[in-house]
Amino acid sequence: MAQADGMTGSSIAAAGLRVQQGRLRVMTENLANANSTASTPGGDPYRRKIAVFEPVGAEAEPIGRVVRDTSPFRVTQSPGHPAADARGTLKLPNVDPATEMAGLRAAMGAYESNLKVIATLDDLNRRTVDLLKI
Repeated sequence: MAQADGMTGSSIAAAGLRVQQGRLRVMTENLANANSTASTPGGDPYRRKIAVFEPVGAEAEPIGRVVRDTSPFRVTQSPGHPAADARGTLKLPNVDPATEMAGLRAAMGAYESNLKVIATLDDLNRRTVDLLKI
């Protein structure tokens, strides 16, 4: 199997799968909490999370971490809501469902591309073995 700096094509694609899985996990959590509110009056609601991956050397996995989005919360007036402050202001999560859905589509496309790379490499390996049998 062809290798680039000690990594095979399959291991590179597998690392790509793990990266996309991490992105998908974070974005689905964001969507699940898009309308959640604080548990105490005037408290902060769910804060959007972002998966960040840093490329590393050829022999290591990408380093992933989850950071909190520091953009402001959405605010609305809802005096009767249990999570509203004394002035009736209710903070809502800083999650934009449209942004999360677009990210999910991009991550799914990248995930599927990595699956196709693995399938293609498996097919090439099988064909190479078949040629060597002749």
